[in-house]
Amino acid sequence: MKELRLFLEGVCCDLVRFHHVHTDRVAPEAVRIRQEVPLGDREAFADIVVEPPGGAPYYVEIKYGHATDRIVRILERKYAPLAPPADGPRRVILVVDLEGRTDWSANVERVRSAAGPNVALEIWDEPRVFSMFQAVFGIEIRSWHERDVVDIQIAIDRAKGEHAFGQDFRNDPLQSALLWHFSYWELKRLYAEAGVARKILPPGLYRNVAVVFADLSSFSSFVRDTRDDTVVRSALTSFYAKTRDQVLGTGGMMYQFLGDGVLALFGLPEARDDSAEAALACAKAFVDIGASVSLDWQRQIDHVQRAGGAHVGLALGDLNIVSLRPFSRAHISAIADSVNTAARLSSAAGTNEIVASNLFFRALPDGRQSEFTEMPPIDARNIGTLRAWRTVMG
Repeated sequence: MKELRLFLEGVCCDLVRFHHVHTDRVAPEAVRIRQEVPLGDREAFADIVVEPPGGAPYYVEIKYGHATDRIVRILERKYAPLAPPADGPRRVILVVDLEGRTDWSANVERVRSAAGPNVALEIWDEPRVFSMFQAVFGIEIRSWHERDVVDIQIAIDRAKGEHAFGQDFRNDPLQSALLWHFSYWELKRLYAEAGVARKILPPGLYRNVAVVFADLSSFSSFVRDTRDDTVVRSALTSFYAKTRDQVLGTGGMMYQFLGDGVLALFGLPEARDDSAEAALACAKAFVDIGASVSLDWQRQIDHVQRAGGAHVGLALGDLNIVSLRPFSRAHISAIADSVNTAARLSSAAGTNEIVASNLFFRALPDGRQSEFTEMPPIDARNIGTLRAWRTVMG
């Protein structure tokens, strides 16, 4: 059930984005979507926050499979303590299963009131979500069984591919790889400019690429104190899925996962004036996601961990894209000192901290530089001694 809830979080992000594209006639990149957003303090996180262009932000809570009493407690903990917004009640969409939930009709008002008087709760049950999938993606589903889940993912991937490549979409290995690394709206622009997919990210030297490296704090300790391996796998899958979505949403390239670490690149295949600022926004989201994942993990084990969350390193430099086999474009590697530098800086960061190299810091606009304070020089082993800057989240 936990894996299904995580799947629903991801596909609901896709669903609401495509919904706004279809109904509001906006570009997909104009709809800002974030996952695991702090509500007040760092002990409660909204599952999803959607910011449509020209409209008020709203929240989406995926509570499929939770008992009604637990849903009530979650809504009370997350939303009831929030101060009233200036522009009217917060809209919160509750995605929940009603099939087989015999107590729902007697408790629906209790659920609505649990979020507090400043929240307008909108309930999306199975028929509502299924009808939206049919309207947006043209797929008819009747359950969340595994066969339907696979069909949903195929339909969403097809919609993304058709948006990116138009009538040329074949879902061949190269197109599939590009859709993993980049957002489909970014690929649409790149494909229109390049003309063919092979020219989008050819091997070569790329200048001034921003690198983001993040990993979970106390990961080894969490694993050691977790008896149920499914809890470890669930935490990692959650961290992987949500950080990748954030990379794509902030305009980056999802490069790879390394154990409990995630490595993203900004400024590929084209240099951008705002690459450093976009990378910083992504890094901040990584910290929030890491905090939420660790908090959920801590709730499922006995031993209290000395630290949770994530720590992030940021670096800037030239980077080589190399084919992993002759003439390949689908299988590539990124080689750069800045990748190693970002990893070393991440190790120097504390929980919920972001540490940036001096070159990265200097590439930020003044308003963002003011968020950082200079650190003592960092001994980065084989790289040398680094000048670095730190900012603390939360």
